[in-house]
Amino acid sequence: MKQVGIIGGGLGGLASACVLAARGYEVTVFERSEWLGGKAAVIQSDGFRFDMGPTILTLPRVLERIFAEAGRQVGGALELVRLDPQWRSFFEDGSTLDLVADLDAMASRLAAFTHRSETPEGFRRFMKLSERLHRISDDYFFWRPVGGLQDMFDRRSALKPNILRDLLAMRPGCSMGGTVRAHIPDRRVAQMVDHFAQYVGSAPDASPSVLCSIGHMQTGEGIWYPMGGTRAVPVALVELAKSLGVTFRCNSHLQRILISRDEVQGVQLEDGEMVRFDAVVSNSDSVRTHRELIGGPPAQAFERRRRYEPACSGVVLYLGLKHRYNHLLHHNFVFSRDPEEEFHAIYSKGEPAPDPTCYVCAPSGTEPAVAPTGGEALYVLVHTPYLRPGQDWSRMLPEYRRTILEKLKRTAGLEDIETRIIFEQALTPADIDRRYHVLNGAIYGLASHGRFLGAFKPGNRSPDVRGLYLAGGAAHPGPGMPMVLMSGWIAADALDQDAGRPHGAGRGGDLEREIVL
Repeated sequence: MKQVGIIGGGLGGLASACVLAARGYEVTVFERSEWLGGKAAVIQSDGFRFDMGPTILTLPRVLERIFAEAGRQVGGALELVRLDPQWRSFFEDGSTLDLVADLDAMASRLAAFTHRSETPEGFRRFMKLSERLHRISDDYFFWRPVGGLQDMFDRRSALKPNILRDLLAMRPGCSMGGTVRAHIPDRRVAQMVDHFAQYVGSAPDASPSVLCSIGHMQTGEGIWYPMGGTRAVPVALVELAKSLGVTFRCNSHLQRILISRDEVQGVQLEDGEMVRFDAVVSNSDSVRTHRELIGGPPAQAFERRRRYEPACSGVVLYLGLKHRYNHLLHHNFVFSRDPEEEFHAIYSKGEPAPDPTCYVCAPSGTEPAVAPTGGEALYVLVHTPYLRPGQDWSRMLPEYRRTILEKLKRTAGLEDIETRIIFEQALTPADIDRRYHVLNGAIYGLASHGRFLGAFKPGNRSPDVRGLYLAGGAAHPGPGMPMVLMSGWIAADALDQDAGRPHGAGRGGDLEREIVL
């Protein structure tokens, strides 16, 4: 039995721990915080319960695959509720539009919303492209340790006609934003579709068109809410891991990864304790892993490979309301007056947007237990730049809070929101940086900017250190709950393959079994 150390008990680390333990490895997870689950944490106070980090769960088959490794079904651990409409959009002109999963129903809504045929027809074409890009992602990009194009296609098959057609369908050199607008003429609808890119914390005009696949990933498999909140996901994974014999060591601060002759030997904690391992999976930020825990020639090689730009950060307001707003859905987007102005401020100028888009989660309609009777645990997220030198969010927050609340009043019909607030807490980029030890306070790991190679993150199998594997939002395939969970599975599977076991040789048998919710 091989011994594996996992650095970080976030979603990616928990996924790796479950997969490796199910495949017979002895696994120890080191977590610097006192809780497990990383950003999928929780606030509970005054009768309110808030998910602190991710609130949208898509691609439930990723969770199913992880549970299948142990021969179990996700439905036995989590109660997942499908949400449709998926979200409500509020626009500056006072109009609203609900996004629904069914393509025909959505086309009908778009025809009534725009009073023109071009937009519903263009939306159909866009979703057809999105479906193809999703299939291409499944075929060449997901479930494997990809670090670049060379890992997606072998040289012998790359010139086959069907693969060449798929490569061209990825629209290399085109941006997501340009692709959206080439299909959807209505400015408001294009702005709504643009925000699929916000799952990865990047500007649509700077991101590759393959990210258009996110549209079909969401509509095809749905948006889901785990009863108990998204915090229920890491709780279920921890229970699964413990049942498989995983050891957890919280409040453990690592000093370095032990390496000899470019091969992992174990880890050393800040108190000097050394623990030997045959392999290590780092669920810590991939850049900080190399800069702070590895150093030397391997870190230098990692830094030379490409420029690593942090994704955006954000301000989150957790607002306990004494009365809920009945016109809000579970998920809502309150869109900015000008997306170009917004994205330019965040991604080019490095400043908070003067009129931001607000994501608003109002879960009490799905799960009343999140708030006292009749109340709401309102979660408001506004994307901001990652931390820049000289930004003091203790000084900036009060003014930006006013900007956010004024936006909600003006565009989303929450005119009396301040009179309803009876509990409030906030999270800023500086808080995110301190709390989660991520690169420059970035919520989503590394940005997906670059029209040709922006979708690629550091690979899950280190090319510089044998026995080192990477998981999390700053590793392949990137940020977002399903991708981070998938990264953990990929890292574990790559480790297992390198140890000489056949692909997919876990307890779960057929990992492509039908999802049982």
